[in-house]
Amino acid sequence: MSATATPTPTNAEAIAHFTARLGFETDVSDVAADLAAAVPGLVVVDSRSQESWDQGHIEGAVHLPTAEIAAKAATLIPKDAVVVTYCWGPGCNGATRAALEFARLGYRVKEMLGGFEYWAREGFPVETRSGTTRRPVDALTAPTSGIACAC
Repeated sequence: MSATATPTPTNAEAIAHFTARLGFETDVSDVAADLAAAVPGLVVVDSRSQESWDQGHIEGAVHLPTAEIAAKAATLIPKDAVVVTYCWGPGCNGATRAALEFARLGYRVKEMLGGFEYWAREGFPVETRSGTTRRPVDALTAPTSGIACAC
């Protein structure tokens, strides 16, 4: 099938679709910028297992595996927070499932595209048992010059 085999939507439909996606999704660079700016009310949630969390996680994230969200969210996450969920990476839908659980509980929520994989690959700080570290920036996922992609 080709890219043009299915008719493209009208401009109004495209605007509605892409605007909605931006409301539901964010990326690692935007989350890193918000964390660096200490944006009030933002809570980043790692929905992975304890073993995965122990391998490394976003500094300052809350560890709340998806299966525990319904039971524990109210005691860990303020109801007026903007929650950003993440899991392993783009090949995993764990962050989507976690975001759905938060939405069912009435939270404002977004899913972080790329997950922990792209967080680490873009060179953002990773917290482990032995402290905070940064991996080298992967030239296939982010500019290595230190200049933002300006997308």
